[in-house]
Amino acid sequence: MGTVKNLRGVIKRRETITALPLYYAGNLLKKGSKEKDFKSFYGELRGSTLFLYNNETQETYTERLDLELLKSLELESPYKKTTPTIITLSLPKEEVQLKMDNADTGEEWRGYILTVVNKEIPKNLQMLPGQKIRLEETLSEEKKRATKLDRPALPPRPSFMQAKSTSEPKTPACFFDVTRQEAEKMLDSNPENGNIILRPSTMPKNYALTLRQPTPRGPVFKNYRVTSTSSGYVIELDNPMTVSSLEDVLKYFLEKTEYRLRPYVASQPYDVRIDVSPPPKCMSIPPPVVPKAQVAPMLRGQTKDKLLPPTPKEDDELYVYPDDSPPDNQMTKKVQMNDELQSILKKRKENLYMETGRDDESTYKNETCDRNGRKIQWFK
Repeated sequence: MGTVKNLRGVIKRRETITALPLYYAGNLLKKGSKEKDFKSFYGELRGSTLFLYNNETQETYTERLDLELLKSLELESPYKKTTPTIITLSLPKEEVQLKMDNADTGEEWRGYILTVVNKEIPKNLQMLPGQKIRLEETLSEEKKRATKLDRPALPPRPSFMQAKSTSEPKTPACFFDVTRQEAEKMLDSNPENGNIILRPSTMPKNYALTLRQPTPRGPVFKNYRVTSTSSGYVIELDNPMTVSSLEDVLKYFLEKTEYRLRPYVASQPYDVRIDVSPPPKCMSIPPPVVPKAQVAPMLRGQTKDKLLPPTPKEDDELYVYPDDSPPDNQMTKKVQMNDELQSILKKRKENLYMETGRDDESTYKNETCDRNGRKIQWFK
């Protein structure tokens, strides 16, 4: 009885972590394309995801296969009760083989996988009527679940945080309500904006983290599931890590990648024009005021008057004096003597004129001396 109770508790805790309905479970062997041998697991088909556990009592899964991305399913050998069944699943990144020692069990696994992926029951199944009825119930439940997940809603706030506030949990700036394909396209188209996007998962109460990681062979996209539980947020890795907030989820990935990656933040557009709004009609704009130039007042020195030339008299207006050599008294005397000499010479010329001839024709005779002392007469 104790073992049965423990198994029930494990199943409930698995349901809390995965938040998906359980359709089918059982032991199987699994081998990846890069693995040489099959490994034994306990598998649970929840929703359209296959969770693999090391044993029946392990609460957190070791591996998971998202069958929504399944490209094809091939049956290696026909249905034979004495022959193990090997199913090959073609996924986007690898091929996985599932091996069941019992042919009946293998046929059930094949029927449930194809039903949840294609949303229809495959034909020609080697199953009993009771098994087919349970398969029809699975199909009905999966269609209802898929209808609700056409556009995934944000996971609810964990119960341990609801007591503090009824609002939604604070999400980092790199959170976007996009699908896996949309997130990868955003990271690939705008690598300069960042490498990490946090988004809602297709599974209720779950988040997902998509990152674009550069490698020598080119960028690689990776997606991680983050489950919201009553104890916090579980980062589902080989060794699951539980943190208290989505900010801590992001911080954990930044630390593990040595801060070589950074959260994706969309670039914001910038304006390139400045528009001036027209003034209201009821307002009149005064004319612009032109500022007056500020001129320093002229400073008059005490020696200013001494440097200016004296105001010329009326007699002196006939003469021009240099600015740098004002006339002195001696120069003034020379000018006056020259005027007197000119007046005397004029009177002497008038006395020397000699009148000859008639009254209507007069001739004036004048005598002067040249430089050698000889007399020169001239007439007019």
